[in-house]
Amino acid sequence: MPDAGFMQLALDQAQHAWTQGEVPVGAVVVRDGELIAVGYNQPIGRHDPTAHAEIVALRAAADKLGNYRLPGCELYVTLEPCVMCAGAMMHARLARVVYGAADPKTGACGSVLNLFEQEELNHHTELLGGVMADQASAMLRGFFAERRAAARKVAGD
Repeated sequence: MPDAGFMQLALDQAQHAWTQGEVPVGAVVVRDGELIAVGYNQPIGRHDPTAHAEIVALRAAADKLGNYRLPGCELYVTLEPCVMCAGAMMHARLARVVYGAADPKTGACGSVLNLFEQEELNHHTELLGGVMADQASAMLRGFFAERRAAARKVAGD
């Protein structure tokens, strides 16, 4: 399955997050073209600031494979990873990270900084951004527009 196919699976996870009232970010872990694990944002529901889509997917993949290292695995995520998630990806020894929309406020893959290009770090993961970025951005914009409209309605009542 090409990158767009796996990113669509991540977008499906993001939609699931939205239905749960979470910021719509989804992630999937793939190895040798096979889906290993999925995740979606859950920090609100789990009361866990680390329950980002990427971390949820990495934990599920590590559990399934029986190893905290995920060599040969790729992670697809709908939003540019933050510093926490980028660090976890490097510790997992992912071969590749593919993301959709850039995150100009917290993105650690080039928008704010790029952890993946730090030569001093001992593991280097291939990085590809902008895959299905329009779809991922539209979902995020729709979610926040819906939340703002709901807040205005409550404030006006």
